[in-house]
Amino acid sequence: MLEKINKLLAEVDAFKASSLEHTEEYRIKWLSKKGEISALFDDFKNVSSDLKKEVGQKLNLLKNKAQDKINTFKESFEDHKGSTENKTDLSLPGYPSLQTGSRHPLSLVKNQIIDIFSRIGFTVSDGNEIEDDWHNFTALNTPENHPARDMQDTFYVKLDPEMVLRTQTSSVQVHIMEHQKPPIRTISPGRVYRNEAISARAHCQFHQVEGLYIDEKVSFADLKQTLLYFSKEMFGADTKIRLRPSYFPFTEPSAEMDISCTICKGKGCNVCKYTGWVEILGCGMVDPQVLINCGIDEQKYKGFAFGMGIERITMLKYQIKDLRLFFENDVRFLKQFTSA
Repeated sequence: MLEKINKLLAEVDAFKASSLEHTEEYRIKWLSKKGEISALFDDFKNVSSDLKKEVGQKLNLLKNKAQDKINTFKESFEDHKGSTENKTDLSLPGYPSLQTGSRHPLSLVKNQIIDIFSRIGFTVSDGNEIEDDWHNFTALNTPENHPARDMQDTFYVKLDPEMVLRTQTSSVQVHIMEHQKPPIRTISPGRVYRNEAISARAHCQFHQVEGLYIDEKVSFADLKQTLLYFSKEMFGADTKIRLRPSYFPFTEPSAEMDISCTICKGKGCNVCKYTGWVEILGCGMVDPQVLINCGIDEQKYKGFAFGMGIERITMLKYQIKDLRLFFENDVRFLKQFTSA
């Protein structure tokens, strides 16, 4: 046995590992349960009594030397591997080339609209996209079987026919009027839904900003001046507006507002259909019945309301001809807009 131990001691002393795998190979050969050193410990019981002390000392020396040698090489290769992984690539540029993200054009325009109306005292109100029939229709002077409901192809919630995907953010204004006493001056931006065929000019979902102002002695002149201010701030100081009579169930009188075409400056082009004018929103004085429905004294208070599609404003501002681009998440399209 002493001869085997001395032979293994010489092998351990001469051992030089070339890799972590090479080191593990010899650890298994020497120190595993079926390794050569473990086999010598199993045979130790057969050593005669007069040699046990000498053989035991040599055997422990062999095991310790082998263990130390394996640990030394193992730590060396692991440290080298870590330093290689963390090594800085000196060929990289001094400043990483990071691409700046872009905001969606609808978000840019929505934020601009909010900013413009905030300057003249309008607050922002938010509400649920799933709304009950009262707030979406009835309170807004659109009772059941009213012809005006045909103007809006509605998505009804299957489990509850009284619940709908809101067709307009005017429903938010109903909540405000029910719980807040005048004066009220608020805008309600948000997503709305209508069951329409998707095309370059229409979609089943789109975004609106609707405004409401209720106070004593509010007149149509206040509405006109508010919308003129908005148009000039959004499209430029030379922008002109015109109001045409129209119909909405929750306003009386009602009007549609056009602005002078931002493309041809009123001279006529295919965008404005050679009229020099482009429609951007609907508006009117709040119908007294709507005030009554929401618990507001219609004799004391008057108000005006307006609503515009954010997609419509964005298409005019950035000269985008296909509404579907807003919903397709095409990075090539989105990269054209700044992240400011």
